[in-house]
Amino acid sequence: MRKKLDRLSYTLGSMLKARGLGSRLSEYRVFGLWDKSVGSVIARHAQPQTVRGKKLTLVVDSPAWMQQLSLLKPQIVEKVNRTLGKETIKEITLRLGEVASREQPAEEPPVRTVLGREEREKIEDYVRGISDPAIKEAISRVIEKDFLSRKRGR
Repeated sequence: MRKKLDRLSYTLGSMLKARGLGSRLSEYRVFGLWDKSVGSVIARHAQPQTVRGKKLTLVVDSPAWMQQLSLLKPQIVEKVNRTLGKETIKEITLRLGEVASREQPAEEPPVRTVLGREEREKIEDYVRGISDPAIKEAISRVIEKDFLSRKRGR
């Protein structure tokens, strides 16, 4: 079974690279790392909407925040690129719109399920043959989410 998964991860990584999607995958990592990149205050008022090339479009919840963020564009670009580990974003466009609430309901504390050492080792074994770090990380997250959803019984 492990060899099949190794081959699958290698094949998937090769296919994405061959079709020029390796860089697109890297660009879209900004969605998963947004809160970490800019912090919770900005993330409550602005969320990534699209990435086209090196241009990130953000949805901002109010004109006041749009004004504030327009002044902070260079710092936001720097923070996002630092979190991603390379210069993925060069330009930011702001658009007024509705930002989805990121808060958990007060009556339901979030259930924290974690993977054990054995599961983490399995994930590492599955992605070991993938050379592209962005693809490797993305596939690792997919496998991790699958393990976690199985643990939660969903």
